[in-house]
Amino acid sequence: MPTISVDKADLWERLGQEYSTEEFDHLLFEYGLELDEDTTEEVEAAIKAGLPAERPQLKIEVPANRYDLVCMEGIARALRIFLGKGEAPKYKLVYPPGGESQLLTLKMDPEVKKVRPLFACAILRNVKFTPLSYASFIDLQDKLHQNIGRRRQLVSIGTHDLDTLTPPFRYEARPPKDIKFVPLNKDTAYTAEELMTVYESDKHLSKYLHIIRDSPVYPIIYDSEDHVLSMPPIINSEHSKITLNTRNIFIDVTATDQTKLDIVVNIVATMFSEYCEVPYTIEPVRVILPDGTTRISPDISERQTTARASYINACTGLSLSADQVSALLNKMALSSTVSPNDPDQLLVSIPCTRPDIFHECDIVEDAAIAYGFNNLPHKFPNTSTVAQSLAISKLSDIIRVEWALAGWVEVLPLILCSHEENFEFLNHVDDGKTAVKIANPKSLEFQVVRTTLLPGLLKTIRENRSHALPIKVFETSDVVFKDTSRERQARNERHAAAVWCNKTAGFEVVHGMLNRAMKMLEIPLIGNTDQKAETGYYIKERDDPVYFPGRAATIYYRPPPAKEGSTLEAIKQDVNTVLHIQRDVEIGSLGILHPTVLANFEIGYPCSALEFTLEPFKKEMNKIWTIEN
Repeated sequence: MPTISVDKADLWERLGQEYSTEEFDHLLFEYGLELDEDTTEEVEAAIKAGLPAERPQLKIEVPANRYDLVCMEGIARALRIFLGKGEAPKYKLVYPPGGESQLLTLKMDPEVKKVRPLFACAILRNVKFTPLSYASFIDLQDKLHQNIGRRRQLVSIGTHDLDTLTPPFRYEARPPKDIKFVPLNKDTAYTAEELMTVYESDKHLSKYLHIIRDSPVYPIIYDSEDHVLSMPPIINSEHSKITLNTRNIFIDVTATDQTKLDIVVNIVATMFSEYCEVPYTIEPVRVILPDGTTRISPDISERQTTARASYINACTGLSLSADQVSALLNKMALSSTVSPNDPDQLLVSIPCTRPDIFHECDIVEDAAIAYGFNNLPHKFPNTSTVAQSLAISKLSDIIRVEWALAGWVEVLPLILCSHEENFEFLNHVDDGKTAVKIANPKSLEFQVVRTTLLPGLLKTIRENRSHALPIKVFETSDVVFKDTSRERQARNERHAAAVWCNKTAGFEVVHGMLNRAMKMLEIPLIGNTDQKAETGYYIKERDDPVYFPGRAATIYYRPPPAKEGSTLEAIKQDVNTVLHIQRDVEIGSLGILHPTVLANFEIGYPCSALEFTLEPFKKEMNKIWTIEN
């Protein structure tokens, strides 16, 4: 959860009341926030010691999805409404005296699609800043950059003194050598290429350079006289720098994600529109998109949705009327009225400052906060249930216990691994249809979701090479496969695997581990040519590049026949037996690992491995208790 600092005296003034630390902590708790720290005592101690000190601050933890609460203005506004000391503001788009035709214009160049393709903007007119509100304005931008903007990679914000600029504006993308301007807080003009070198040693800006550094073109914003406004997401221009004396502010937001773009421009504009000469008014801008179409930015229209009083009562255990629920929602800045057509239905208007509300259940949460979680009635549920473990979990526990009792050590490696470890290191080829891949991996170590447990076990042995031999490790956990037949396009499969590492290969050891596991599961060993056995398992030689040639086997399992009473199934089984049609399924493999596999994982001793799926052995359970599909 983000933590924000607000000036204590300024907040008391906005709320029209002073609180003790305990009282304010209770108020925040009632609203769903948490007071992290009150620095009053530290400040007083510093002053007594003759040390320089800031004004007392309140550090407040806010939910990560409440972007309207990451500044002083948002918190004070929300608490005033919650306390009934004010009404929710109505944000308005105000056009120039000449109407829509007089709107300022920004044109987007098609080249911006190569680097930061999305743009939004807004104008705040006749703003009056104080040192505190100006600092809050800057701090809000930084909070949004770090939070929803993911350190400016997804969204970046620029703010400019509109009176220093000459519209219309242009948002372009140019080669870095063709861009030259005086950056913020500098007095010398640099090309974009030179700026990349200049800011390499800058503690604050150096961490953002990689976002556009390797792009053939850099985003840049110009006015009609070719004055640079900013080079997002790195730096603004000194020419359009805002100060305490700035009266008209031009806000630009560039992004790679449309949803986050809309959220950020709305939050910045609405939070600080209260300082306009006419509070809560925003002047829009006409944005001409690369395809020639136009749109008005920002879009601060309210979203309309519905909620049912009966649903809210059912979730909270209350018995409130629709009018009472409506009053609760109004305390949370959600304007609502009872539908004239349905006395149970509420018509709710969601302001542009509340992008966290997606569903009726989010409205239920706000109603519960307004009522007070501590005031909700305590009731026993109408039904009682007895929990039980999933079948696959009980099965895994059986294997874990038995192998641990045999002296083996269970390990828990990560479920993500590199593409090389999952395929090339095991001498396997990626067919593109097996592994689920991470779209934008942060590290080369985490590129795919593993399809086998072997890489994790082998990496564990590699990191414990100094351990005394033999090294005996096992794991029972999930692997993941692509599965286009399922809605989520993938499926989890529970596997059990073990690796033996010693001066000798130990094929017979892992074979014994397989036999022990099957004995505990009451699966008999049968011959691979035995057609009459009803159920059992057997192994058969196989060729697999992960294992040494001639030292590998496939594990087959023959499921038990259908339950007695199914005549049709019995007839089918008899026919299959006569025609030598087997219902045996491949469940895994075992063998001595190939020397190249061991070399890939930097293991200097021979190893034998065993891996098989536990899925066929699951006890049948009621579908509502399983995680199937």
